[in-house]
Amino acid sequence: MSINGNTSNLCLMTGNANPELAQKIADHVGVELVDTFVGRFNNGETQVMINRSIRGKDIFIVNPTSQPVNDNLMDLLIMADACKRASAHSITAVVPYYAYARQDRKTRGREPISAKLVANLIVAAGITRVLTVDLHAGQIQGFFDIPVDHLRAAPIFADYFNAQNFGEDLVVVSPDLGGVTRARKLADYLKAPIAIIEKRRPKPGEAEVMSIIGDINGKITLMLDDIVDTAGSLCEGAKALKKLGAKKVIAACTHAVLSNNAVEKINNSDIEQLVVTDTIALPEEKNSPKITVLSMANAIGDVILSIQSHRSVSLLFK
Repeated sequence: MSINGNTSNLCLMTGNANPELAQKIADHVGVELVDTFVGRFNNGETQVMINRSIRGKDIFIVNPTSQPVNDNLMDLLIMADACKRASAHSITAVVPYYAYARQDRKTRGREPISAKLVANLIVAAGITRVLTVDLHAGQIQGFFDIPVDHLRAAPIFADYFNAQNFGEDLVVVSPDLGGVTRARKLADYLKAPIAIIEKRRPKPGEAEVMSIIGDINGKITLMLDDIVDTAGSLCEGAKALKKLGAKKVIAACTHAVLSNNAVEKINNSDIEQLVVTDTIALPEEKNSPKITVLSMANAIGDVILSIQSHRSVSLLFK
């Protein structure tokens, strides 16, 4: 769904995390990216130079906090501070991938709640609104004392998979109990049933499948998750699904972190296709014939236009 909006006061800029996505958003919105330099001083500190006046403008900074996480986070904060000191009217952080989101609570003593700390830093930097995609935990929105627009990739995935015409053979699979709501949303779009993988984590980065709730025998199974990091959960889940009679295993994950040897694991797994979005830039060395990338640029661009025009954002994905 494409919408029109007043862009006369809108300024879009990007850091180094995902300039390709920022350019696609700018093309969709119909503005040019603000000429901005984001680099490093000789001592490693972030250097930001905005090469035009932004006084009184509504600024949208596109910079997911992907790897290198701390560099990209610091770039975002310093860009926001530069905009604030340049008398910008408002500053929206467009953070398609929000790092530290998995540290949203204490699971043992003496642990930080880093997702809350990052929210505090964003507000302290002068950012007045956050636009993000598929937070690992929806309650992170409550960590902010500013508006948060939380987009879902489910409609983008639904459009793609509906075009595959899987019909009644398709089952949407949640890779764990915590992802059931996410799986149900996509299943509703696809008019498909769901199944749930019950697993336990012996330690971080590892997963052990215990059982599968639901009928997947002879079905095309679509595993859905918000993040694919080490790909351990996805690959183990795919192995279990095939063992229990799934005809085909595909996967969809919003944020393609793909750390360490994740791509190699996927290439050697029972997963026939992994569909991700471009919230995180996929470097050439992580390309694979099994990986398909869908763009969130138009959806994010439409939300930016809605924000700028003071129109409802939730209506976009109805």
